[in-house]
Amino acid sequence: MNPNPTPRPRTLRRAMASTAAVLAAVGSLGLVNATGAAAATPSGAPSGVCNPAVDKPVQDILNSKVEAVVTDFSAVNVAPGTTGQRYQTLTRVDTVTTTVNRNTEISASASFLFFKVSATVGFSVQTTTSSTTTTTASTTWNFNQPGYYGLYRGTQKVSGEYVEYTCARAGSIGFWLNTTPNGKGTFTTFGYPEEGTVSCASPEAAGTLRNAARQRLSC
Repeated sequence: MNPNPTPRPRTLRRAMASTAAVLAAVGSLGLVNATGAAAATPSGAPSGVCNPAVDKPVQDILNSKVEAVVTDFSAVNVAPGTTGQRYQTLTRVDTVTTTVNRNTEISASASFLFFKVSATVGFSVQTTTSSTTTTTASTTWNFNQPGYYGLYRGTQKVSGEYVEYTCARAGSIGFWLNTTPNGKGTFTTFGYPEEGTVSCASPEAAGTLRNAARQRLSC
């Protein structure tokens, strides 16, 4: 046994003290497990320290699903000799509404969440309180050929899960904390509306809004 152990460098002692302070702060909020190790942080969490007075909540998209939804539809049989312009009001068959955690009132922080959703899926989505029921689909259509047509309006529905991290303070330390109810939340939004015509004579690509409309013709 060495009767004169070499003193630990001051930098190491300071680092150990800092680590202990962080663990104590995290533990005061119930984030330390039975072994004393800090609870695992999801991969999308911000890293490093933060300042609660400056840093705003940060959202991370866990997963997202894009689904073509026909919201308004009408089937029209254009007989020979009846081609030309026709004014048609479509029937509402489905609805998409923006929600966050099943709440239809969209806050400012939820708007930022939807901007991140847009970046994830690659197209613009609604960022405020919105629904596809706000307008009636009535349009003048021009039919050049006889046939059985589907007139439609629809959109790309986007749904998924997210987490939100808030900069919390424990003593003099700021750290990112998952503050999403139940650990993760849900969202629903949708892209800009699209309208058009489809027919049994022309197949459409699977997964597209046009194909979803064509399926309603029971071709």
